[in-house]
Amino acid sequence: MNNLVEDWDDDLMESEVPGEEVETGTQLYEYFRFVADKGQSLLRVDKFLVDRMFSATRNRIQLAAEAGYILVNNKPVKSNYRVKPLDVVSIVMSRPRRELEIIPEDIPLNIVYEDDDLMVVNKPAGLVVHPGHGNYTGTLVNALAYYLRDEPLYDPTDPQLGLVHRIDKDTSGLLVVAKKPEAKAHLSLQFFNKTTKRTYNALVWGVIKEDEGRIEGNIGRNPRDRMQMTVFPEGDQGKPAVTHYKVLERLGYVTLTECRLETGRTHQIRVHMKHIGHTLFNDIRYGGQEILKGRSTTKYKQFVQNCFTVCPRQALHAKTLGFIHPTTGEEMNFDSEIPGDMVRLINKWHLYTYKEEC
Repeated sequence: MNNLVEDWDDDLMESEVPGEEVETGTQLYEYFRFVADKGQSLLRVDKFLVDRMFSATRNRIQLAAEAGYILVNNKPVKSNYRVKPLDVVSIVMSRPRRELEIIPEDIPLNIVYEDDDLMVVNKPAGLVVHPGHGNYTGTLVNALAYYLRDEPLYDPTDPQLGLVHRIDKDTSGLLVVAKKPEAKAHLSLQFFNKTTKRTYNALVWGVIKEDEGRIEGNIGRNPRDRMQMTVFPEGDQGKPAVTHYKVLERLGYVTLTECRLETGRTHQIRVHMKHIGHTLFNDIRYGGQEILKGRSTTKYKQFVQNCFTVCPRQALHAKTLGFIHPTTGEEMNFDSEIPGDMVRLINKWHLYTYKEEC
């Protein structure tokens, strides 16, 4: 989405002076569309959009509204319009957006399952899912474009095909890809209705006392750091999010957990676990690359640095994925092995814990 925000910013700066209405009859091109949840509380449209758009500032959104480029249910609104449940909020411009060319690239894929309707792929850590600002090539979408290049109906630029959901660049694990529009529509509805089954394995800082628990808290863009998401107190900010966790193993000053998503917000597990005081191990964006628990000895500090080297990313893996097949109606369940870097990391903490207990 980043590159679209940049295109939108550039086009807005070059367009009509803010404050002048778009002429009646001018053809408008949709850049973004968001549908408010059924439980959406009344919220200013500028706040509503800031919470959903990466890198877009509130000032820029307000300028777009003044220029007539923010629509709610196909009608221009000002930035103080209050979004209601099921409102359709669109950002439009008077010129078509620059299309991003998807270049097929021969990048190896770990395909767990494939049929005529869909694929399930096990993504390695470090692979960006979708082209965007700074990552226009070398992504999973580029790899899929190459792999499916002989499929006559597969167009990597068609939003009705392809990835149904995403995971972060440095998170490994399972993703489902739709090869037909009907399959994507069916699968997307399952994600929207929260009927899919997804669990992650995460190594987090600190010893979680409870064997299992539930984290609930609205997640939205952090107003102090646009690169981060954060949990907001009860109110009209952010989107509802629920994560269930279970302790798999306590290892010295870290805990191996299984996290089950009830919702699917950006950075949800990373943000929710930090919110309860258990930041993901080596999660650079959220401070997990610091030594958050343990001893102050040189030996311990060196051990943790070695752990960071062994697994140089947040210790998070999308382990299982379950959904109903869009054509057959069969319940599909997939499980993936924890990748080598996380296995080595966990083993190091096993050894550390064993030595401490001896």
